[in-house]
Amino acid sequence: MGNYDKPNGNPGGRIKKPPCYTLMRIFKWIPVVFIISIIAWSYYAYLVQLCIYSITNIAEKIIFIILYHIFLALFLFSYWQTIFTNVGTVPLKWRIPGSEIEKLFHAESQEQQKRILENFARDLPVTNRTIHGSVRFCEKCQIIKPDRGHHCSVCGTCVLKMDHHCPWVNNCVNFTNYKFFVLFLGYALLYCLYIALTSLEFFIKFWKNELTEGMGRFHILFLFFVSLMFAISLVSLFGYHIYLVLHNRTTLEAFRPPIFRSGGPDKNGYNLGKRANFQEVFGDNPRLWFLPIYTSFGDGISYPMRHMSEDAEALLGCELNESDILFER
Repeated sequence: MGNYDKPNGNPGGRIKKPPCYTLMRIFKWIPVVFIISIIAWSYYAYLVQLCIYSITNIAEKIIFIILYHIFLALFLFSYWQTIFTNVGTVPLKWRIPGSEIEKLFHAESQEQQKRILENFARDLPVTNRTIHGSVRFCEKCQIIKPDRGHHCSVCGTCVLKMDHHCPWVNNCVNFTNYKFFVLFLGYALLYCLYIALTSLEFFIKFWKNELTEGMGRFHILFLFFVSLMFAISLVSLFGYHIYLVLHNRTTLEAFRPPIFRSGGPDKNGYNLGKRANFQEVFGDNPRLWFLPIYTSFGDGISYPMRHMSEDAEALLGCELNESDILFER
């Protein structure tokens, strides 16, 4: 028997939903509800307690309110897009037929399994391999895994260019919503920094006992601390994902480099240069880069690789611009 074992009592390899499936789905929304609750409270604390009750200058009050709503709108729209954009799933043609599955599960050796998978995937655009050199196969979904695709145990399906499953958005961060996720982190950071900086003056007044008596001043105190705390935690996370974007890696690939059919493991296998890497996620229209609108290149199935651009340069005898190796739009 090879590496793959047939799931017992699970016809077709499909995952059965547990009895508490509905309860689990509700439970997974708790982190999102927590974030929304924090945002709702911060809206009241900033708009009512700070802007309306504490700021006396009318012009300053209007400017603070307008800028606050701009940051809030971009933050919430990015958050919404990250949560509710459908996960990129593998097309049906990548699913292995039942007859081939039986052969695969009953193969007598790893080499025989490898031949079965190679034969089925011969017309599919796959270059990634397992550590043993075989085509990557998902036992649970019973499909060939596309390059950069992985099975998410939380979503219960294979996901295109999976980065990680984020409980704070109750969704997989993947090919379809990665731009939205990076913008969500960026605008969340700006939102928190804006609140912290504009409430700093009144935080100082609190300690000098110069604010009006009442519970409102405690809202301002906690508003400053909470926004500063979230800003500090978001700086490293946002910075890390900007690093990943510029090096064309996912979080999973940063921990375990993809293994290629020719060349073996290579953490820079998809690195096309910082500009091309950025445009792969954000597109080539600068006016849309910072809007939560889908502009990413590609189909989530196949990706240009570094050695492809190097081979093209050698063939042409010249150096290609990064824009020459982007996806076709």
